[in-house]
Amino acid sequence: MVLLLALTVPMAAMAVEPDEILDDPALEARAREVSKGLRCVVCLNQDIDSSNAGVARDLRLLVRERIVAGDSNSETLAFIQARYGDYVLLKPPLNMQTYALWIAPPAMFVIAIGMGWAILMRRRKKVAGAMLSEAEEQEVRRFIEKQKAENNT
Repeated sequence: MVLLLALTVPMAAMAVEPDEILDDPALEARAREVSKGLRCVVCLNQDIDSSNAGVARDLRLLVRERIVAGDSNSETLAFIQARYGDYVLLKPPLNMQTYALWIAPPAMFVIAIGMGWAILMRRRKKVAGAMLSEAEEQEVRRFIEKQKAENNT
């Protein structure tokens, strides 16, 4: 497992190929900044700079093309978002179409806490119901004493 991880980390770090890198370091830095916010549509939760998928390469080239054409970072993101939808953003905006993405994690957390609480309360009632009454405890003591007396004779 560790060996597999050690072999895949260097590949992920080198997903941006040398022929994609812009000559101008300032433009390349902007391209990298924009790429951090874009999701590889094949690899799911991986940004396009760390993905080796063909679609990620196409998106990296598109980002660099838009930046070289003079678009700002936000204009580049808006262009790609308009073309691929909110799904391509690693941090999608809060709107009618993405409410489920934003509300589901906290809702699942609240549901899990509620279920845990309900299970604990049910167990507590079960344990409380399993306790003996005073009369039952006396009967058990008499039985034990009777058994001890019979074993001693």
